[in-house]
Amino acid sequence: MVVESFVGACILALVHLYAGRLRFLDVIPRSRWLSIAGGVAVAYALVHLLPELQQHHEVLRTTVAANGFQSLGDHLLWLMVLSGLVVFYGLEKMAIRSKTKSGESKSPAFWLHIISYAIYNALLGYLLVREDRGLQSLSLYLVGIGLHFLVNDHGLRQHHRQRYHHAGRWVLSAAVLAGWAVGVTTELHEALTASTIAFLSGGILLNTFKEELPEERESRFWAFALGAFSYAGLLLVV
Repeated sequence: MVVESFVGACILALVHLYAGRLRFLDVIPRSRWLSIAGGVAVAYALVHLLPELQQHHEVLRTTVAANGFQSLGDHLLWLMVLSGLVVFYGLEKMAIRSKTKSGESKSPAFWLHIISYAIYNALLGYLLVREDRGLQSLSLYLVGIGLHFLVNDHGLRQHHRQRYHHAGRWVLSAAVLAGWAVGVTTELHEALTASTIAFLSGGILLNTFKEELPEERESRFWAFALGAFSYAGLLLVV
């Protein structure tokens, strides 16, 4: 699956490189395609990633308990989901507060935002090459995460504008490939993989809802619902 996962990593990287050319997404009310993509990403996190975490919970609990933290081990999985939510909520607030009169964010805030998302993308790139991922699972992953990247890319362009176009998108694209390379050359402990999936699940949920919920975006509820339930149905039948 190395070749297939590499192709997948390239596809995800290309989302950031070329999403800016989809000018029909930059509209108010919010493009129904972005709302559909957001619904798909949420469905992937809730119907696939979070239930999958249950398979890793015992390993994570045992690993933490062996180091003398029994109570923490019982709840660490969900604390990591919460951490993903809190971290990316904080990044969003920071990006909003750092905007200048021109609408772009200040340079330190921009790079902190981009580096954080680069780590996020690298982790998602790493998950492409997990040993238990077959072609069907890889395809579902690419659809769910690819559309999630589309939503993230649109939000980052709104925050950082030309600075994101000139530098940010390249960093995020390279981060996916870097994460894939780490996944090919190393094997992380199952407990660390579980923590990574939990953290990313929280990040996916927050990054999607922060784009859909603001009233000024005039988001499309029915498009979001269509994307969410259609993709959830697909996950349940395959």
